[in-house]
Amino acid sequence: MDRNQLTGLILMLVFITIYFQFFAPEPNPEQISQLNRSDSSQIIDDPQQSAIGQPGTTVLSDSARARLSEMKFGLFSSAADGEEKITTIENEKMIVSFSSKGGVVNKVILKDFKDFRGAPLVLVDDAHAAQHIYVDHLSRKVDLSELYFTGRGRSNVTKAGDTTVLEYRLTLPEGQSVTYKYTIPGDGYEIGMTVVQNGLEPIIGQQVTFAWNQRANRLEKDFKDARNRTTVKYRFTDGDVDELSATSTEKEEETLDLATSWVSFRQKFFTSAIISATPFTNGQVSSYTNFEDTTSVKNMAMSMTLPYADFIGNNSTFKFYYGPNNYAILKDVAPDFSENVELGWSVLSWINKFAIIPIFHFLEQYISNYGVIIIIMVIILRIVLAPLTYKSHMGMAKMRVMKPELDELKAKHGDDAQKAQQEQMALYQKVGINPLSGCIPMLLQMPILFAMFYFFPNSIELRQESFLWATDLSTYDSIWDLPFDIPFYGDHVSLFTLLMTASTILYTWSNSQMTTVQGPMKSLQYIMPIMFLFFLNSYSSGLTFYYFVSNIVSFGQIALFRKFIDEDKIKKVLDENRKKNVNKKKSSFQQKLEEAMRAKDQKKKPGKK
Repeated sequence: MDRNQLTGLILMLVFITIYFQFFAPEPNPEQISQLNRSDSSQIIDDPQQSAIGQPGTTVLSDSARARLSEMKFGLFSSAADGEEKITTIENEKMIVSFSSKGGVVNKVILKDFKDFRGAPLVLVDDAHAAQHIYVDHLSRKVDLSELYFTGRGRSNVTKAGDTTVLEYRLTLPEGQSVTYKYTIPGDGYEIGMTVVQNGLEPIIGQQVTFAWNQRANRLEKDFKDARNRTTVKYRFTDGDVDELSATSTEKEEETLDLATSWVSFRQKFFTSAIISATPFTNGQVSSYTNFEDTTSVKNMAMSMTLPYADFIGNNSTFKFYYGPNNYAILKDVAPDFSENVELGWSVLSWINKFAIIPIFHFLEQYISNYGVIIIIMVIILRIVLAPLTYKSHMGMAKMRVMKPELDELKAKHGDDAQKAQQEQMALYQKVGINPLSGCIPMLLQMPILFAMFYFFPNSIELRQESFLWATDLSTYDSIWDLPFDIPFYGDHVSLFTLLMTASTILYTWSNSQMTTVQGPMKSLQYIMPIMFLFFLNSYSSGLTFYYFVSNIVSFGQIALFRKFIDEDKIKKVLDENRKKNVNKKKSSFQQKLEEAMRAKDQKKKPGKK
């Protein structure tokens, strides 16, 4: 070979090397998979060739794989092949499996909980979830979760008070390395993660992306309700907490342009989440429901970006949470992380956080039966609200005393409702009655009733706790499973809902005998309980049981108040007020009301020409 031929050959080799290193297109994973299957089938499908052991085929297959691996992973290709090893760490609350492939969490079992079938509760597993860490390397994104790490640490059981440290290291041929350091405390649901690198700065880009896909396992009895309460939730560093629509039937997507401190996959009673000490700069989250899939409730995904310096630097601390949506636990995990428990909006949330939950947890320390706890909660709240309830009944008693005079006014003015209303207002002022005195105290109690509407269905303490015929107070009780579905009602009959509806109708009827409500409003009082019969049939049996007990206690309160409310004495007081107020000027409110009524009356009269 002469000098010219040698020079040409060298230049050709240099050209080919530069092309494959910098300009060759990134291979499609599906093409790689097909090539691997093709190579394997060539060896397996031809037993004669395999028996003969033709060296060309085997060398070509290994060569192709090595080349494709280098094209895909660059300098990381040395870690593309290996054997997956699972390390399991068990503490007081959970059993966590880690995989050497990717150095990530492989499976999480929560020890204190069961799924709806009574099997161990698997919150995360590799068949339904995957974590990825992407780094920029040689104009391509390399997924470190596809590479094999070397683990330092072995499976063990960690007791409360102790901490297990598990390390996974990926080392390149020239000594550069990246290490994941996990800390698992002996008690709790949190896993710490720190990332340490050695010499990777020259070969890594400016950004690192953490991606997490999870197909949430079905864990609850009520499949539909579980889907409607599963979503992706996230918190921006400015304190704003938001979420994707949990009830949407379409795919939900959101681009997060603000710095984000944590992202969670929130199910009805359990959450998987990542919390970053250094906020993610931006990212995307999504969720969608595959209605044909009966083993999982929703597919969720996140893709969050960090500057490489923050991912590898001294503050590169992350925390994973795999556990129950228990307010007492979540409030200590991260700022606003307790928002993963759905406690209602604004005032309702405050009532639950600072009144209902403390009372509930206090009773929980001494009473193990949650049905009994609900009964005692009703009694406590009824005692606390007794002054308002008494004031409401006193207002209704005054209206009953005035009912004969009010009926006379209606009869006197016939069809002139406006005139009758003017006379009624004048009468109220004379005797010193506020017509809303019976309603306002009851309205002040409504926030507590609505707060319960959020508390019971989302209280994990009631999950799978039985009482009487109800096997799970966190979901509906069924005494009869129907072979068909009734629109707006369901395919079952809830006895607690029936009892609540019946007692509400009876309570409404009892109150109607003591009030002056007439006409459409009186009929509306009976329509509402019937609507709740349909609406609450598939709701938490703990909630409907609470409302039922509340109605029963209310009957007792009414009977007690009747003994203390003397209507004859009330009439004497009203007559005395009438004498005192005979020359009293009309209030500004009454004057404005009468002026408005007169103006309305003038409009009804025919105009003059």
